Amino acid sequence: MSKNYRKSRLLQPAAYDAMTKFKLEVASEIGYLQFCKENNDHYKGDVTARQNGLEGGPIGGEMVKRMIASAEAKMG
Repeated sequence: MSKNYRKSRLLQPAAYDAMTKFKLEVASEIGYLQFCKENNDHYKGDVTARQNGLEGGPIGGEMVKRMIASAEAKMG
């Protein structure tokens, strides 16, 4: 998928670079940096959905946890 497609999915398209940086930081901290598409652009069409979920799921999950914690800290 192209970078423009991903940009259109964010509420603030200008935040694309910040989200990419955030994703790479989180992936590095939890030891999953090798699974970020920015670091490996090889063909993954032969990988099962289950395997993709096992590789990328923890990154997204940790990102959500941190965004929620940040929002809660701002609220109260």
